[in-house]
Amino acid sequence: MRCAVGFLPLVLVAGCGAQPAPAFFGAARTQVERDGRQYVLFRKDDRVEVIRLGYARPGEHLAIRATMVALVAQVTGCQLSAYASRGDSGELRGRLVACKAGRWPLAPDGEG
Repeated sequence: MRCAVGFLPLVLVAGCGAQPAPAFFGAARTQVERDGRQYVLFRKDDRVEVIRLGYARPGEHLAIRATMVALVAQVTGCQLSAYASRGDSGELRGRLVACKAGRWPLAPDGEG
């Protein structure tokens, strides 16, 4: 019984979906789908975080990371700084540069 009580909070937290890093608490959020995958983007000031939802098979990670970088430009209208970005195919954080006005936020389905 004790084990089950300790396990319940973990199950509840796991079902919460994409949560931003603490530095992105209070950030604007949008969710988009590309190539059959769901991504959540958080933008706060000149910073962005992209989180991929779902499973990725071996061999898909490079293409997913490239999609994440492309999404930053498509969704925010800004380029991702090559010098101030880090992450992998599950999570990507970076600084935004060369922004165009009027691109954030998109509609939740990625259209707009």
